[in-house]
Amino acid sequence: MLNIVLFGPPGAGKGTQSERLIEKYDLIHLSTGDIFRTHLKENTPLGILARTFMDVGKLVPDEVTIEMLKAEVVLHSNAKGFIFDGFPRTNAQAEALDELLQSLSTEISIMLSLEVEEEELKKRLLGRAEVSGRTDDADPVIIERRISIYNKDTAPVKAFYQAQNKLTAIQGTGTIDEITHRLFTAIDAL
Repeated sequence: MLNIVLFGPPGAGKGTQSERLIEKYDLIHLSTGDIFRTHLKENTPLGILARTFMDVGKLVPDEVTIEMLKAEVVLHSNAKGFIFDGFPRTNAQAEALDELLQSLSTEISIMLSLEVEEEELKKRLLGRAEVSGRTDDADPVIIERRISIYNKDTAPVKAFYQAQNKLTAIQGTGTIDEITHRLFTAIDAL
C-alpha cells in the first residue's frame, strides 16, 4: 500500500500536485478539511462531538480527528493507498497517524515536502486569490500569519518523518509539470 503525506506551506502547490498523484497512483485523497465538513454536515456522532469544540473556538482534539480518519481508511480498505492532505500538522498527530496505520497493518511510505521560498508563496497565494476568490489568500497580513503558523507549528513534523528516513524534500518551484516529475521520480524510487 502506498501512503503519502504531501506536505508544504500554504501556496506550495499541494492541491494541484495531489490531484496528479491521485490520478497516477490511484490513491484515495484524505483531506481532513473535507472529512470534517462531511461529518459536520451529516451530524454524525463524531461530527457532533467535533462541533462541541469548534462552537467554543477550540481545536478539535487529535483523538477525534484520528477517529474520523480511521473511519475513512476502513471505508476504503481495498485502496491501493492514501494521500494525506492537511494531516498530520503536529508531531502528536504524526504519532497518532502512525499508530492508526500500524493497527491496520500499513504505514506511511513517504513524506513529500514541497519546498518553496516565502516570497514565492506570497506571490502564489495573492495570484490564487485573484482567480479563486479566496479572501484568506488576498490579505497579505493573513498570508503572513498562515506562513508563520506553518513555520512554527507544522514544519517541525518534517523532522518526525526524517527520523524514520521517510522525508523527501522536493523543489516546489518551476513549472507544474517539472514539480510533478520530481514527485513521480521520488515515489517511483521507493
